Formats: sequence, C-alpha cells, structure tokens
Amino acid sequence: MRKSKRILVTGGAGFLGSHLCKKLLDQGHEVICLDNFSTSTKDNVSDLLNHPGFELVNHDVTTPFRFEVDEIYNLACPASPVHYQSNPIQTIKTSVLGAINVLELAYQLRAKVLHASTSEVYGDPLIHPQPEDYWGNVNPVGVRSCYDESKRCAETLCFEYFRKYGLEIKIIRIFNTYGPKMQWSDGRVVSNHIVQALKGEEITIYGDGKQTRSFCYVDDLIDGMLAMMETESNFLGPVNLGNPAEFTILELAEKVLRLTGSKSKVSFLPFPSDDPKRRRPDISLAKSKLGWQPRVSLEEGLKETIAYFRKVFQ
Repeated sequence: MRKSKRILVTGGAGFLGSHLCKKLLDQGHEVICLDNFSTSTKDNVSDLLNHPGFELVNHDVTTPFRFEVDEIYNLACPASPVHYQSNPIQTIKTSVLGAINVLELAYQLRAKVLHASTSEVYGDPLIHPQPEDYWGNVNPVGVRSCYDESKRCAETLCFEYFRKYGLEIKIIRIFNTYGPKMQWSDGRVVSNHIVQALKGEEITIYGDGKQTRSFCYVDDLIDGMLAMMETESNFLGPVNLGNPAEFTILELAEKVLRLTGSKSKVSFLPFPSDDPKRRRPDISLAKSKLGWQPRVSLEEGLKETIAYFRKVFQ
C-alpha cells in the first residue's frame, strides 16, 4: 500500500500543475497547491477545492515560504513565449529565486525535490534528437534567453544543493506538452491552432511550417513526472520527458483542421528570433531508468484537447 505524503506543488494551478495535483490526490496524498495566478487560473483547480486533502495558497515563489511537507514539485514559471517574454525580468526571478526558495525549504525539511526544467535548455539544437548530455546551443542575450538561461541556472542550483548539502533532487526536462486546461491565449502552437480553427480564423504558422516539434499528451507527461520522483535516490537526472514522434508545424495544422472540420485557411508569418528549427527528445534514459514512454498518439491527444476547447467556447 502506498504511503500517504504531504506534497507541495509550486505552480500547482497551471496547466501541468493542476493535472499533477489531481493525480497526487487520487493517489491518496495531501497536496498544497501554491500559485500566484500570474499565468494560471483558479478555474484549473476548481474541481479540487472541496477535496479534504487539498489546500490552495496564493503566493509568489520569489518570496520565501514555509510548509511542512515530504516532497516538493517545483513547476512555477511562465512556460509559453507569450508569457515569459512579456515580463522577462520577472521570468528570471521566478526561475532563479523560486528555485532557491524551494531548495532552501527542502534543505530545512530534508524533503525530496523534483524540479521541472525544459527542453529550451537545448536552445536551437545542433544535435538531433537531443540527449541529456548535449549542452545546448543557446543565445544568452536573445529574446528567449530570459527563460532558457534562467532554467539552466535553476538546474545548476539544484545540483549545487545536492553537492553541498546532499539534498535529494530530481530534474526533468519537459518537451512540448499539450492537453485539456491549456490556456486558450497562451500562444503555444497546439492551443493557437485549435482555437483559430474553432473560431474559423486563419491558422498562423511562423516561417514555412517545416520546423518540427514533438508533442506529448499531458497524461503521459504526468506519469513520467511521478515515475521520476520515485526513482532511486542516486538517480538525479536530468531526464528528458516528451514524445519522440516528430511532426512539422504544417502537419500539426493539417491535423487540427481535419479533426475540427474547420474551413480555416493557413497563413504564414515571419519566423521568430531564436525559435528552434527542430525539437525532438531522445528518451532512452527515461525508458531505461523510469520504465516510461508516451502511450497517447498525437491524433488521440488532439481529439481530447479539441473537445476541451469546444466546451470552453460553447
């Protein structure tokens, strides 16, 4: 029988955080969801508010906090370009100061920490697919660097707390993830295309649409996150979590148009600065260490996500 734990999830009202909170509650744990709702919404966790094991705390991770917990999942940070570029200095503070505050609390409590990093640490990669030992090709002064570099710094902080204090850390690098509870206005390509298709607007593609991404359904990602937290203490990561099936952005748009039945046309806009041309995870390490790999196809996941957005726009 699984032992019940008291678990803190920072960024717990966000897209991924809300799914994680529900899964942890379903497993019988107590969950403290900490969020300042800067890029999330209370609606994401409205179905959890009456759960006896759930506590919602409105707080910014850049300011220290204290809760008595056994484990911490650190997910707090804007994750879409629209959000993290709108206030780049705050993005850096959230990643770096937030990580310090999480790690300091974990050190005081001797709690285990899972830190959610990102595939953006690889930048515009020169190696394809991207393994964890690839150090990346990142522009440290570009428009995306507030996110890329602060996430890289947060990984460094995790390892320094491990080396100095023996803190048990786990680091995952999340590749493009999608599913229900995404914000319709967050600027991510899956939500953009679905919302535009449902509204009958032009599907906007940046560049020629030949750039690739790998799309992981949220349920698969959460399963990988939980599996990582349960690994042996000497396995720290980082470990890639994502779906290795690779699609062009134009292929994604075509799938969305077909599944929605939309008559929207596709329009092409200039390619954004520092946007990676190819992105695909090497998940060999996740397979061997976590026994994890994605199960939901892009087609299946898009159907679920489209159904969610249809309800949003009813």
